[in-house]
Amino acid sequence: MLNEQRVILMSRLAMHEKKEGKENKSIGTYFRSDYISLRLIGAVIAATLSFMLLFGLYILYDSEAFIDGLYRSDITALIWTIVKYFVIFVVGYSLISYIFFAIRYRKARNRLKVYFNNLRRLQILYQRERKEKKQQ
Repeated sequence: MLNEQRVILMSRLAMHEKKEGKENKSIGTYFRSDYISLRLIGAVIAATLSFMLLFGLYILYDSEAFIDGLYRSDITALIWTIVKYFVIFVVGYSLISYIFFAIRYRKARNRLKVYFNNLRRLQILYQRERKEKKQQ
C-alpha cells in the first residue's frame, strides 16, 4: 500500500535533487564567511581583469587624446587618477558581488533546510509504517 504523504515527499525531494540539489549541496558545504570570501577573491580578480581590458579598450579607442594627455600632464597625477578609478571600480564590483553571493548563500541554505526537513518527515513516515507492521 502506497502512502500518499510519502509519495508527495519523495517527489518533492526528487525535484529538489534534479533542479538545484547539487548547487545547494556544494554551497552548503561551506561556512558563510568562507563561501563569500572565496567568491569575493574571484570577483576581485575578475574586476581587475575587466578594468585592465576596459582601460586598454579606452586607450585604443582614444589613443590620440591619451598620448596627448601624457605629454601635457604630470605622469604621477595620471597614475593616481588611474589608480583612483581602479579602486572605485573594484570596490563597487566587490560590494555588488558580496550582496549577490550573500543572498545566494542564504537562499541555498534555506532550500537545504527545507530539503532536510522533508527528509526527516519521510524518515518519520517510514518509522511509523514499520511500527504499524510490527504491531500487526
